[in-house]
Amino acid sequence: MTPIVSLVQALGIAYASGINLYATIAILGLAERMDWIGPLPGGLSAVSHPVVIGIAVVLYLFEFIATLIPGVASAWETFHSLIRPPAAAALAVMTAWHGEPVIVLAAALLGGGLGVVTHTTKLGLRYAIDTSPEPFTNGVSNVAELGLVASVTLFVWHHPWITMALALLVLIALVLTVRLIWRALRRVFSGRWMPGTGLLQGARCSAAHPPPRMPVDE
Repeated sequence: MTPIVSLVQALGIAYASGINLYATIAILGLAERMDWIGPLPGGLSAVSHPVVIGIAVVLYLFEFIATLIPGVASAWETFHSLIRPPAAAALAVMTAWHGEPVIVLAAALLGGGLGVVTHTTKLGLRYAIDTSPEPFTNGVSNVAELGLVASVTLFVWHHPWITMALALLVLIALVLTVRLIWRALRRVFSGRWMPGTGLLQGARCSAAHPPPRMPVDE
């Protein structure tokens, strides 16, 4: 394995950890024990210990349930701003630990930064979703999140370059989506939202620009 490939794999783990730390650890540990992936490098193999897997699974299930509750979901994600980015950097270092010192340092810096970006993007999306009072949207988001985390965590060991390229494209799409959602929400709550076409457009235009009143002959 070349040092650059090791760095890419470290960034893949950091990417997934910034989205969901507990799912990343649980999937990594189970994948190694079931031989879905090869032996994990260096200290990262500790995630395959049954105790670590058990703790990660319990915490993931607790997180899944907590994030189904509007309000609690945002609080949970906000609290994890203190946990996910540092953990992403730590896991990236553990992934690249067997490499050259410059690769390990690059993994720490880039992994921590990527963890911040993925977590912040998820946080913004969760805040937007949490404006809905029903748990269905949060549930769909949780399932989609698990699919993304599992895909990156597993495939980055077999196809690191393709996996990271696709993961970064997904991240860019999510960032743009979050921006559009928040822009729409600001317009809705500020009363400035106006449909582009249709009857509502005409109604809003009429309300904003009423026709001139005709003079009344006395």
